[in-house]
Order: sequence, then structure tokens, then C-alpha cells
Amino acid sequence: MTWLAVGLVVLALLAVLSVAFGTRIVSFSDVFTALGGDTSGIAQAAVVKRIPRTVLALMVGAALALSGATMQAVTRNPLADPGILGVSSGAALAVVSGIAFFGMSEPQAYIWVAIGGAALAAAFVYTVGSLGRDGATPLKLALAGAAISATFSSLVSAILLPRVDVLTSFRFWQIGGVGGATWERIGLILPFLLVGAAICFFSARGMNMLALGDDLAAGLGENVLRARLVSAVGAVVLCGAATAIAGPIGFVGLVVPHLCRLLVGTDLRWLLPFSAMTGAALLVAADVVGRVIARPQEIEVGIITAFIGAPFFIWIVRRQRVREL
Repeated sequence: MTWLAVGLVVLALLAVLSVAFGTRIVSFSDVFTALGGDTSGIAQAAVVKRIPRTVLALMVGAALALSGATMQAVTRNPLADPGILGVSSGAALAVVSGIAFFGMSEPQAYIWVAIGGAALAAAFVYTVGSLGRDGATPLKLALAGAAISATFSSLVSAILLPRVDVLTSFRFWQIGGVGGATWERIGLILPFLLVGAAICFFSARGMNMLALGDDLAAGLGENVLRARLVSAVGAVVLCGAATAIAGPIGFVGLVVPHLCRLLVGTDLRWLLPFSAMTGAALLVAADVVGRVIARPQEIEVGIITAFIGAPFFIWIVRRQRVREL
């Protein structure tokens, strides 16, 4: 409970910093004035424009972290992450293909197509990683995911390069960012994120059983296949929806669950909500850093999270020796 309270305070502080800092720095008095309803000044108007961006960063960060924690529990793989396992790349490939080949333009269509692409990518990675005598080991899943993610990313580039109009529109989306957020886009993604989060939270008990091993979980009365499938659906919906709205943002789902396990333990009934809160805080912080260090330009949040996540990934591999959770 103590860490949860600390996390909520930090999250609130980061949200205030997010609406205060950008190409134009806004004083905290102007922030609170704008939040009180006065939007007459330039500074207050800037705050109003930044609020949807902050809310979107909170939602996407929470979704990616929750998806990553669920994938790690389902696969019992400490390296599982929507980006590493190729799920984000599958969603991105599906969206870009829909735009380039089928003229897809409706934002809601992006979400459905991204979720479908994420689901197909997850199934493909798990199938490839399951080939061979030992089944789906953590190392084989990580290698299959890395290879398939690289393949999908190359296909995205191959589709975009000959099409200047599509490339121009989605070159920042490819990197992953929360700029250009609007309340309309947030309204479109919110139902999907709520459904995905609800599935993951209600599956927490089943995922705790899976951590004991399939045989023991089955012996205790848990339907292993159903628990794994339902949990995976929740993770795919979260990842697909977040990728459709913000692009493929990597490493949030990898870094956050490991940090949270050090603080609250491995019980998923606590780990999942704490991961969601910490993921939201991480993405908001990364977005603020990206706006501040290159002012008046911006560094997309996907680049900042990559700088954070890549060294952490190497540390996990060396420390965990890619053993199962």
C-alpha cells in the first residue's frame, strides 16, 4: 500500500509537469488557472492542448506495461514484451498494410486492424517458438520474437518507402509517440483499453496458478489452456489498441513489470495494477524528457523508451540467464 500511495503521488506530479513543460514553459500558477477553467491567456491555452497528450500518454503507458506483465505471466518468460515478441510490429504491419493497400482511413478501423495484426503475430511467434523438442522455452520465444519483429519492421519500411504520402503521414507514428492527441482519439481507444485491462485483472488469479507450472495448476483445478488463452487475449487487445493510437513503443512492457516485482512481489493481483500505474508514469516522464532536451524540437517518446529499455534488456539477460519465471 505504501508503494501504491507513493506511485500515485509521483504520477500526479508527472502529469502536472507534462502540462507545464514543452516548447513553451508554463508556470504552475497558469497550469492551475487553466485547470480551473480560465483559458483566456496564451499559457492557459497551451495547457489545454497538452492535457489530452498527457492523458493519452498515461493510457498508453499503462496499457503497454499491463500487456507486458500479462505476457510474461502467460509465457513464464522474463523477456516477454509486446515489442520483443513481435506483437507491436505485427500490429504496425497490419495498420500500414491497411492504409497502403486498402485505403483505410478511419481511426476506429486502425484499432481493429492493429488488434488483429497483434493477435496473428502473437500466435505466429508462439508457434515458431514452440517448434522442436523442448517446446516454447524463454530463449526460443525471445529469438523467434526478435527475428519476426525484425522481419515485420522491414516489411513496414518496404511498404512505406515507395508511397511518399503514406510515409510522410506515418513516419513519426512508426517511431512511437503521443503527439497530436485529441479527445476524439482518446474516446476511440478508451473502450478497448478498458476491456483489455478488465480481462487481464480478472485473469490475475489464473495467471498466479500458471506460475506454479502447468501440471500443478491443472492439479489444483485450473483450466490451463483457458487461463492462458483468456489472459493472452487481454494482452493482445491492450497492445494492439495502444499501438494503433500511438505507434510501436518498445520496452515499456519489459522494464516496468521487472521493476514492480522488486517492489510489490510476484502476486499478479498487486503486480498488474502497480505495473499499469508505473507504466503510465514512465511514459509521461519519457514524453516530458523528449520535449525538454531538444527544445524547440521534440524527440518522440519511442526513442526515449528505447534508450531506457535496451540497457535494461541486456541486464535482464545477464542476470536472469533467460530462465523461466
